[in-house]
Amino acid sequence: MNLLNFSFKSVIWSVVFLLLLLSLITPLSVLTVFFMLVPGVILYAYLSVKSFVVHLIPVAIILFMIEPLYLIFLVVFTVPAIVMGHAFKKGKSALFAFLAGSGAILAEYLLMLLIGSVLFHFNLYNYIEDMVKLATEPLTASDGLVNGFVWTPEMTEDVARRTQLLIPFALVVTALVMSLITHLIARPILNVMGVSVANFPPAREWRMPRALIWYYFLALIFTLMSGENDGSYWSMIAANLSPLINLGFMIQAIGFFFFLSHAKKWNPVIPYLLAAAVFFIGPLRIIGVIDLVFPLREAITKPKR
Repeated sequence: MNLLNFSFKSVIWSVVFLLLLLSLITPLSVLTVFFMLVPGVILYAYLSVKSFVVHLIPVAIILFMIEPLYLIFLVVFTVPAIVMGHAFKKGKSALFAFLAGSGAILAEYLLMLLIGSVLFHFNLYNYIEDMVKLATEPLTASDGLVNGFVWTPEMTEDVARRTQLLIPFALVVTALVMSLITHLIARPILNVMGVSVANFPPAREWRMPRALIWYYFLALIFTLMSGENDGSYWSMIAANLSPLINLGFMIQAIGFFFFLSHAKKWNPVIPYLLAAAVFFIGPLRIIGVIDLVFPLREAITKPKR
């Protein structure tokens, strides 16, 4: 019976992996790409290394028969899945597995960009510029006049330039989101399958390092150094460092709201509403800054005399 359950579960996840890979050339890839690591992580954490390889062979054969290009996708998404699955199998902390998976994904992004640039002369910046021009082409029709609004070629160039500046930020956030989604889905499934996987600490314990404040001032310095030279190296650093730091402040604010709710015994729904508000109301991230600078949580829990 155990062998039957083992075979059924592993085969099912192999099929899911195959279907996700096949979806990459369809419009569904915009969504399915974020779930691409889940089957590989589950298979690697659940099976022995030898069994994991055996389960991938039929997937590789089918992909090769359909289109050899799919084998590249298989390798690309299997490597970070192995990294994250290995962390699960070794009982590492949730944060370690999350960062390991994110790092592996980001490293692959950079490696693919390098290979594309050296071997295929692919220029990501030129590609983005072409895509922006294609997207804004209807706006520049009829001499740039659209419903009374004038869209000029200079505006198109400005959008393309700003988008190019944010490429590193987009790559980092994409890697983090993919790793987070994988952890949130794979962990409960693996626990049901008998593989113990550590969970993230409760939201009320989330705290960013206090050094984030210094990084914030560093980003301000880079912004001042860039000045009007929007195409400078400093501009790219400032454009990518600032949103990442703001994301850290948002996480700190969310942690504080959950801590406050737990300490004051609020309705459990309230911290979730406040957490959602952090993403839509920019000034709320200031709570995260204050919580980093001053010992707010200690003051809340300090017994009154």
